[in-house]
Amino acid sequence: MEDENQIWVPPSFIAVFSDARQRLREPSEVVRQRYELCEDLANQLVEHAQLLYHAQAPSESGILLSLHAGLRSPDAGVSPGEADWVVSRLAELLNWDCPALPAATDPGATEVAPDSPAG
Repeated sequence: MEDENQIWVPPSFIAVFSDARQRLREPSEVVRQRYELCEDLANQLVEHAQLLYHAQAPSESGILLSLHAGLRSPDAGVSPGEADWVVSRLAELLNWDCPALPAATDPGATEVAPDSPAG
């Protein structure tokens, strides 16, 4: 994504919008805007995840999976691939291990989506 905009979009996020040939399915400006939204969302969820961890003392993976399920709901405003990326990025920001996330095609599936965080 080469242009005059100074926002660097990491390859892990570009992959969310790429086809099998690594071509973007959306214009670069759309990808950049979605990246900014998802990065902001991950950063905003840091404090919430920490509060859940200290108040309820569940496992880190339990918190991440719960947030992931919420982000996968139809009214969350992000695509399934973006939800995966946000949770992976959140885990990275918290320095937590990211659990295997349900595949984007079936929220109840046992198949896992790649858990490569931003970078």
